[in-house]
Amino acid sequence: MGSFSDFARHMDWAGLVSLLLTVAAVLLCLTVHETCHGLAAYALGDPTAKRQHRLSLNPLRHLDLVGTLMMLVAGFGWARPVPVDMRYFKHPKSGMALTALAGPVSNLALAYLALVVRALLLGVYYRSGLTVLLGVVNFCGTVAVLSIGLGIFNLIPFPPLDGSKVLAVFLPDRAYYTLMRYEFWGTILLMLLLWSGLLDAPLSAARNWVLDLLLQGAAWPYFLLT
Repeated sequence: MGSFSDFARHMDWAGLVSLLLTVAAVLLCLTVHETCHGLAAYALGDPTAKRQHRLSLNPLRHLDLVGTLMMLVAGFGWARPVPVDMRYFKHPKSGMALTALAGPVSNLALAYLALVVRALLLGVYYRSGLTVLLGVVNFCGTVAVLSIGLGIFNLIPFPPLDGSKVLAVFLPDRAYYTLMRYEFWGTILLMLLLWSGLLDAPLSAARNWVLDLLLQGAAWPYFLLT
């Protein structure tokens, strides 16, 4: 009993809570991203994701171990891709592009919503002094930063990221199918670039720029309350 008391006394509980909230934010961002891919594909006529139970807000259905760890460590990562069969689309290339774009767009929408809630809670805190709100404020800020990072990272026009599917709309069919054939090697190269840190500076700059824009647009609840 004494050893447990010593353990509890020396435990960094604040750090543990912070880590758990970050994990929860990562899971939320990844789940929204992949679910919206599946919903977009389903809306365009592809039932593949639905059949494989990927139209779900259960994060366990979407996790990729390496991509999740990268989100935790670097703030940029990926989930297990939702299966898409472009043969169901009336216009395969544009259907694939819209499906791909749904993920990053959903992340930017989630980030904006999180920042609106954060501004609202900051206004309530300013008027009431309820310190318990600060934990939720910090969580919303973490969700916004990670969601923006995930959205921007996936917009890079490099296979297998979503941006490559959007770019492919403007490519001839031969170039498009050639690009898709190299997705596996693109994944390997992308992981090497991430681990090397070469993408950190440009991705962080883009994330901070978008964050500043969304912060300005999401501040209205705070001003209404104060």
